[in-house]
Amino acid sequence: MRKLFLPITGLLLAGSLMASAAQADDVRYNQISLRAQVEQAVNHDTMQVTFYTEAQDRDPAKLAETITRRLNAGLETARKANGIRVSSGNRSSHPVYDEKGENIVGWRERGEISIEGSDFAAISALTGEMLGELSLSSMQFSLSSDSRRQTEDQLIAKAIEAFKARADIATRSLGGSDYKIVNLNLNTQYVQPLRYRAEKVMMAADMGGSAPQVEGGQSDVTVSADGVIEVRD
Repeated sequence: MRKLFLPITGLLLAGSLMASAAQADDVRYNQISLRAQVEQAVNHDTMQVTFYTEAQDRDPAKLAETITRRLNAGLETARKANGIRVSSGNRSSHPVYDEKGENIVGWRERGEISIEGSDFAAISALTGEMLGELSLSSMQFSLSSDSRRQTEDQLIAKAIEAFKARADIATRSLGGSDYKIVNLNLNTQYVQPLRYRAEKVMMAADMGGSAPQVEGGQSDVTVSADGVIEVRD
């Protein structure tokens, strides 16, 4: 009985040619990268105010008691307001050294309280009340998660339409009859507003601790559409 030997080299060569042909079929021409971007200014709907108290004493236990008492008084005042979120912030303590920096002559401690909500008038009024016992550290306005998400959803549809409009222009300019989208990436961007330090906050507050007048301002929400289209003849 005769044995048959298949030409392995020939089979490998044929397979290589078939793969090359398949790769040639995958080559795409007239591909263009495009970018479209839309943005919208949105009024801030969230206000956050941070207060602090700070003191120094030779006795760390007495100092901690003083800071705790002031913070508790501030928390008690803040919790009486309806619809305002109240939270304890950072609290820290560090030693105070003499002029030579060798011996500890006392301790300094600082504690914070933050209030946050969407009713700017109520927060402003509460701020005036709390300034009697605490000091103003910072104030910040921002977009809530719901407002940002709703704005982004609206802008996504607009960004896609803007991308398609540019794709139509590119197709006509190249003399094509139609196009298809090879890939499309959507990106959202929202720059968190700066936190205003106490000395930078524009307020009409007198020494008696009147409620400050505030303006929430706006931020831009941006959605960009980056993609590649293939123009068809």
